[in-house]
Amino acid sequence: MTPPSAHPAPHASSLDLGGRTALVTGAAGGIGRACALRLAAAGAKVRAVDRDARGLEELADGARNLAGAIEPHVLDLTDLDAAELAAAGTDVLVNNAGLQLVRPIEEFPPDVFHTVLTVMLEAPFRLIRGALPHMYGQGWGRIVNVSSVHGLRASAFKSAYVAAKHGLEGLSKTAALEGAPHGVTSNCVNPAYVRTPLVEKQLADQAQAHGIPEERVLAEVLLQDSAVKRLIEPEDVAEAVAYLCGPQASFVTGTSLVMDGGWTAH
Repeated sequence: MTPPSAHPAPHASSLDLGGRTALVTGAAGGIGRACALRLAAAGAKVRAVDRDARGLEELADGARNLAGAIEPHVLDLTDLDAAELAAAGTDVLVNNAGLQLVRPIEEFPPDVFHTVLTVMLEAPFRLIRGALPHMYGQGWGRIVNVSSVHGLRASAFKSAYVAAKHGLEGLSKTAALEGAPHGVTSNCVNPAYVRTPLVEKQLADQAQAHGIPEERVLAEVLLQDSAVKRLIEPEDVAEAVAYLCGPQASFVTGTSLVMDGGWTAH
């Protein structure tokens, strides 16, 4: 008898977003791409936001047979006014876009710190601000902020990323408290390391910061605090996002759905 897979493919839960408009940031790759495809498969019209025009085209090409649709929207989230305008009329907002630089604080470039906070905290604020009038008007809305285990725990050499994710946690909780009387939920999804280009690009930086060879980074740095010794797949995170958009999660708000393989159990 064939043994069961150590990592079976995720089972897609039932979700019907027909007639709904969703917006996903950082949609050209990684978690954002998986979320955009999952919501489109549930019938949503997805505004796929990213500054990578080619990546968005490839995303749209791969979604032609889904129940919903992908609408590519090329946008640099440092243009905060444009970000707020892009969110108008959305029923589901997934704040996912992120960037990372691994450096000690004394060597961390201030301009990069500013950019990380702009893209990963100020832009989500502006997107939520743009989306809420429509959500409030119809008495229904779903805000899902793709946070991280680093929204709950810190790691050395990631001052900007950790600061942004901790701030996103607070923003999400505030949106939950304000949105509850209007039928709007706001939650975070908190994965540990996901198999994405963002994580793959960290390996060299982490090796330099910790003074170890790159091939030792995954086991000795990235997965050191995780009881489950593997990377998370983007589709797993997308399924958590889908759950928070479904009717069964209508009472789930102001919280963090942790997918960290036991990291925070320490």
